[in-house]
Amino acid sequence: MAGPLKGLRVVELAGIGPGPFCAMLFADMGAEVLRIHRPGGKPDAHDILSRGRTHWEVDLRAPGGTAAALEAIARADVLIEGFRPGVMERLGLGPDACLARNPRLIYGRMTGWGQHGPLAHAAGHDINYIAISGALHAIGRSGEAPVPPLNYVGDFGGGAMLLAFGLLAALHEARASGKGQVVDAAMTDGAALLSAMMYGFKSAGQWSNQRGENMLDGGAHFYDTYACADGKFVAVGAIEPQFYALLRERCGLADDRAFDAQMDAARWPLLKLRLADVFRTRTRDEWCVLLEGSDACFAPVLDWDEAPQHPHNVARGTFANVGGVVQPAPAPRFSRTAPTVPPAEAPGGSEALLGRWGVTAPTTAG
Repeated sequence: MAGPLKGLRVVELAGIGPGPFCAMLFADMGAEVLRIHRPGGKPDAHDILSRGRTHWEVDLRAPGGTAAALEAIARADVLIEGFRPGVMERLGLGPDACLARNPRLIYGRMTGWGQHGPLAHAAGHDINYIAISGALHAIGRSGEAPVPPLNYVGDFGGGAMLLAFGLLAALHEARASGKGQVVDAAMTDGAALLSAMMYGFKSAGQWSNQRGENMLDGGAHFYDTYACADGKFVAVGAIEPQFYALLRERCGLADDRAFDAQMDAARWPLLKLRLADVFRTRTRDEWCVLLEGSDACFAPVLDWDEAPQHPHNVARGTFANVGGVVQPAPAPRFSRTAPTVPPAEAPGGSEALLGRWGVTAPTTAG
């Protein structure tokens, strides 16, 4: 497979959510990813997060299982695991054991709470991790309960993406030092880091703890979603004065003096009601004809079926069809080392990959 990480060897201990997504990012960029999973745990083509891998069935609790995994890890550049603290150590695959076999290994650990701290051994999910970072409190409508933003902020943004960044940073350092290290990626840390700008706004007195009453959380009339005549929605984000002026012009509000005080937060609730009335006068497609592609900072709110068909996404190849499963294509784009859209499973199987890596230990591989 092509891509800027072609030639990199990654061992992934199969898990759920952010660990597989991180490994998918490496596979998307051309790395050779060996996914170790329990017997019978091989995913199907609908498990998009598992695409592009070579799957290897190993029972880590059976005799020889740990030794087999260590043989592969000894030849890898990166290891990705997402178990609770202590699990890998009990399997005989903790950092000490792996780095003893492979001193240059970058050992990536993906957890919700991190490897240490009062909550490190507690169960949890995305919603819990973003709750203690401050992020969840900020998401939702004024006067209503916080709204979980799917599992984007903890699992994928604060978790997998930060782990991928940490792994690549450690790989860069290892080029000079020749030494591996452990990357401890906690979703609580990552979700807090994603909130850096908001903490800055809060410190400067430009953001309040009142959910849904700030400029970027749906509090402002010029940065929100609105229902149209057909029940579908549009999104506007006209922050800058020139963009706001164009939005007003296209919406027939250029001469309405009530909209002059754009940044007067006290007027936002009323102006939102006024703008909502305007958007209900046309269908979403009619508003697209009037506003899409302009500097009014406008976009239709598309569902999962509509998004892959949008002309901009089609032109950029944002989505791909792999074995009948529509899914996001690899991103970002590269001028020389463009990655290919990975198949549901890397060709050749585990036997071929292990042969290339020189793994000869007896295994229960499938």
